[in-house]
Amino acid sequence: MTKTVAITGVTGFIGKHIADNLLARGFRVRALTRTSRKSAADNLIWVRGSLEDRDSLTELVSGADCVVHCAGQVRGHAQAIFTDCNVNGSLHLMQAAIESGRCERFLFMSSLAARHPDLSWYAKSKSTAEQELTAMASGMTLGIFRPTAVYGPGDKEMKPLFDWMLRGILPRLGDASAKLSFLHVTDLAEAVGQWLVAERPPSGPRELCDGDPAGYNWQRVQHIGEKVRNGKVRLVGIPLPVLKLLADISVLACRLAGKEPMLTRSKINELTHQNWSASNNGLSEEINWSPRISLEHALRERQF
Repeated sequence: MTKTVAITGVTGFIGKHIADNLLARGFRVRALTRTSRKSAADNLIWVRGSLEDRDSLTELVSGADCVVHCAGQVRGHAQAIFTDCNVNGSLHLMQAAIESGRCERFLFMSSLAARHPDLSWYAKSKSTAEQELTAMASGMTLGIFRPTAVYGPGDKEMKPLFDWMLRGILPRLGDASAKLSFLHVTDLAEAVGQWLVAERPPSGPRELCDGDPAGYNWQRVQHIGEKVRNGKVRLVGIPLPVLKLLADISVLACRLAGKEPMLTRSKINELTHQNWSASNNGLSEEINWSPRISLEHALRERQF
């Protein structure tokens, strides 16, 4: 029997790749969108609405066996902006799933940042959402994915960093010895698909990364860049005062433009954090999943 999955965030970077994976697996997909769209596939239905519109969420989960919640706020100038979407919006969706009486599984796309809720507004909102969804979930399996830095086709955050590196300059944020981790979006989408088809999908938080046994720091990323471009890569540290100045300028410019900023002093705390190492231990066996795309391979094949 073909399962139906309701997905939020399909118009975004990660959500699009997840939807494509599920459609290729034969799932029926119901996708939330703020603007009217025409379905490009027979098993894809667009539902117009938002996380604030509870009626649209009821329509979204109608007939759905599972929910994959990818929509989230990543830009903002204050805690309330992140809380409204990442916490309240998530709870609205969970309530709709519960009230549908049919939903068996709910997968929340959180972030590795949720490990450190005091680090930033974003981190706190993801951590709070995890806790409140866990308290609210009833009669269904609640999965929580905490991916590390996700990159791949359609990404706008990591791509500039990689583009600069392959030109010979790698901007370094934070300490040179900071531990880093990465995950290609194709591998993340595959993990979501595997979680949905697993006989007994794991509940609770699970970290996801590319599983590189050596892990990463800035020097290793620099070395990978040099191998790929067959030339030197200069590692350039950006001083914290400069980052803070750039953040203040970004906030002011976005305020004048009526937009929410990506770079804020709160975000800098994330970017310069000392330890973003992660592990797939447990999850790989639980859902029969192993990441296949290494950072070096993705850079060589320009899969970003």
